[in-house]
Amino acid sequence: MRQRRADEYAEFAAARAGHLYRSACLLTAGDTHLAEDLVQETLGRLYVSWGRVSRVGNPAGYAQTVLARTFLAHQRKRSSTERATDVLPDLPDERAGQDMPLRLTLLEALGRLPAKDRAVVVLRYWEDRSIEETARAMNASSAAVRTRCVRVLGRLRELLGEDLSDYARS
Repeated sequence: MRQRRADEYAEFAAARAGHLYRSACLLTAGDTHLAEDLVQETLGRLYVSWGRVSRVGNPAGYAQTVLARTFLAHQRKRSSTERATDVLPDLPDERAGQDMPLRLTLLEALGRLPAKDRAVVVLRYWEDRSIEETARAMNASSAAVRTRCVRVLGRLRELLGEDLSDYARS
């Protein structure tokens, strides 16, 4: 019985790790090291409660919720000695091609947003969750999520301008 659950978990973790990582990269505004840490912590939490989680109708959605909450908890606990930087230390991937300026611009804009705003953008628009699902994942009301969505989209328009095609051609 235990071996079967362990095998189910290993299969789930292998299948979802990439998607969790991509979401974590967006949540952290491109901080790949923190994204890896968040995914590891998320998978660790899922492992501990896998017996219960595996019976949930949507364990992938549950994992995304755990990731978002782990990110928000990390942001609340961040030490005052840590300093965010606007310089990306990693070299761009050659395979990314023409859209690299757009990606970097979007990551920079996400990095300028507060953690909860970033979480709303990732959950609502990257994960394509409903307002109610986003509210549950963030432990907030639907009205708070709606308000935050309107404000954060306005803030992104201020940061990026109305037309993103200018960035795509850079």
